[in-house]
Amino acid sequence: MNKTVEAKLNLCFNKYMKNYLIAIISVIVLLALAGLLYFSYVTGIFSFLNKQQENLSGVILFYGEGCSHCVNVDKFIFENKIEDKLIFSRLEVFKNTNNSKILVQKANTCGLPTDKIGVPFLWDGSKCVVGDVDIIKFFQEKINAK
Repeated sequence: MNKTVEAKLNLCFNKYMKNYLIAIISVIVLLALAGLLYFSYVTGIFSFLNKQQENLSGVILFYGEGCSHCVNVDKFIFENKIEDKLIFSRLEVFKNTNNSKILVQKANTCGLPTDKIGVPFLWDGSKCVVGDVDIIKFFQEKINAK
């Protein structure tokens, strides 16, 4: 093989490998960033970026994804258009540790022992309401009072 052809092939191969390595490294970096963002969302580790949680006040409904009693509350809220009538926040606690900490803090304010804390759980700004039946009753009383 001609030395100039061989040199050109080596040059092309080196450029190809360089571009290939840059592409692989870029994909790895993007996957790592996506993983970090997902992890931070799930754990709430970067909750200081979420201004909604810092400004929570008033009624807070704590729920967990997959919780059947929470589904009962959601169904009631949807069917009775509660969100159109009352202002309240929702916090998911199974996948977000920061929200779980907020739930424990509110439950401790009410003097609830840790083993009695569960979802659905509602904080009305001064007292705790636990369980789907009592939370639905809370919302019924609030909308009937208006």
